[in-house]
Amino acid sequence: MAPSHLPARFPAHTLNIGILAHVDAGKTSLTERLLFDAGVIDRLGSVDAGDTRTDTGALERQRGITIRSAVASFTVGDVQINLIDTPGHSDFIAEVERALGVLDGAVLLLSAVEGVQARTRVLMKTLRRLRLPTLLFVNKIDRVGARGEPLLADIRRLLVPVPVAMTSVTGLGTPGARAVPYDLRDKRARNRVAEAVAEADDAMLARVVEGPPPSAQRVRAALTARTADGSLHPVYFGSALGGQGVGALTEGMAGLIPPAPVAAGGPPRGTVFAVHQPPGGERTAHVRLYEGVLRPRQQITLHRRTADGGRAALRGRITSLEVVGRPPGAPEPLTPGHIAVIRGLPGIRTGDRLGELRDSDDALFASPTLETVVRAHDPAHAAVLRAALLALADQDPLLQARPADGGATSVLLHGEVQKEIIAATLHDEYGIAAHFTPSRVVCVERPCGVGEASYEIAKRGHSGHWATVGLRVEPGAYGSGPVFAYETELGALPHGFHQAIEETVLATLRQGPRGWAVTDCRVVLTRSGFVGPMSTAGDFRAVTPGVLLRALRRAGTRRYEPYHAFEAELPSDALAAVTARLAALDAELGETTGGVTGGTTGGEGNWRVRGTLPARHVREAEGMLPGLTHGEGVWTSHPSGDRAVRGDAGGGDGAAQRSVRT
Repeated sequence: MAPSHLPARFPAHTLNIGILAHVDAGKTSLTERLLFDAGVIDRLGSVDAGDTRTDTGALERQRGITIRSAVASFTVGDVQINLIDTPGHSDFIAEVERALGVLDGAVLLLSAVEGVQARTRVLMKTLRRLRLPTLLFVNKIDRVGARGEPLLADIRRLLVPVPVAMTSVTGLGTPGARAVPYDLRDKRARNRVAEAVAEADDAMLARVVEGPPPSAQRVRAALTARTADGSLHPVYFGSALGGQGVGALTEGMAGLIPPAPVAAGGPPRGTVFAVHQPPGGERTAHVRLYEGVLRPRQQITLHRRTADGGRAALRGRITSLEVVGRPPGAPEPLTPGHIAVIRGLPGIRTGDRLGELRDSDDALFASPTLETVVRAHDPAHAAVLRAALLALADQDPLLQARPADGGATSVLLHGEVQKEIIAATLHDEYGIAAHFTPSRVVCVERPCGVGEASYEIAKRGHSGHWATVGLRVEPGAYGSGPVFAYETELGALPHGFHQAIEETVLATLRQGPRGWAVTDCRVVLTRSGFVGPMSTAGDFRAVTPGVLLRALRRAGTRRYEPYHAFEAELPSDALAAVTARLAALDAELGETTGGVTGGTTGGEGNWRVRGTLPARHVREAEGMLPGLTHGEGVWTSHPSGDRAVRGDAGGGDGAAQRSVRT
């Protein structure tokens, strides 16, 4: 099936496919080749030259790495394929995981020279866990040192249990290398593919062993079904730069990856997975729709989780809607399965949901575990710096910014490379030179007990603020976030004063008595009062922080640090050394199983170790694995809640569950 230009009629269905790879495996080059072969672009971009289509940011082009997900579209017959080019660097795993949530399938790249790398195995493990149909593309067959059958054996041993080669290669490792697709009409090629498919399909196995020999149609049907359910993975050899094997891959994408089921009717349900806003420009957002319909000028409500674990909503009207892959100005609405670029909602953020939030939403999103404080070299740029960081945080909800002391801004992030990216972006796009403090692990505080405090107008006379505020702090359920409630009679205060108290309480909780956010607590307004025309909202905003902090000190707080659950797959001779190092990093070892086979492990004699460890040690644990396992170990981890910091007493009278009032 040859790629074609956009047909006069819209395609029969759409596929949203992600391209994933280890850094430098060639995924951006492959995206350029697919778009060029389809006629979407008239020349091939180059990562070295910095003129690729999907690396749209100047910084991405300069560094030659993809940082944010980008979408490009082309058609193959009656199938529209939206390509989502995802980052390969581990510091941008949040972007990768966000993109996976909107995919129908994936293409995972390997280098024919470097082979199966550690990052490749981690990505494949995630794809298999999500049961995303995935094709493998072995790139760089025209490079010196490229491998064929030995690499296919490594793929089976280290990556997936049932790889199915869909091409043969001539001239491997030379500039004249060519990828030849297997033609299922040819008996020899059909038998080879059928034997591989039989490893994952019992009906095909019976045909291969007992006969009669399967037809091309039957082999194709079994291949399609088992690719769709993740039982096997077609493998295509080729070269993204030279174009070899890319046509066969394109045919496989259109024919072997099924579209997501479409839900008929109902209110709109979808995900905002990318937001872009150039300095001084209008904000745009990419939305993948699962149910319902979206049209220009439609009023919508977006839901999100806040940094402190709560929930928030954003209401607005879509002023412009462009469906990806449709001609500019096409009046068609956004329907399930498609992606659109929308405008008109200034507060829209990556990760926002159309439709009510579900418990599983954001389950893949790893919260940032590092914090750095950013200051402008020129103090006069402090306000501009903060505005710039807030704008960048809106494009990535896992990059959080908040005010810090002395005009600085606190930023939560995933890794040290992000510091470099943020610093360069501030300099290149905003003209701000910034200084970053050494990173520290992000903790939270939770109340140990109950504490109360108040501020009384009558006790202060006219020398203080014209406001009475009494607050009680008490522990909340784990995961409930901060909750504000009233014991006072509603209407006793003007609405503006109530709002001032609530907003100030929530803002103060973001940086509690010891500098960490306070969460999973309930703050109750127990007393309130004002004096006629004398009181203002400013009085209540001024009084509330001191009252709340006194109540928190009396309740007592305890500090909690983030933990990760990990899984390490190890060769048998490395088990003792790795577990000893993990124990030294305060890991709590859980299940250890031997004889691991298939998946991303290396076969008989391997071990799988599971457990938990503090997030501050994850990078060190991951970094020590290659050396202790001769490059054979595979490490995966994900956030797994938090635990009290050892030796953190927290203090406060509330530890004894007593209420105190002043």
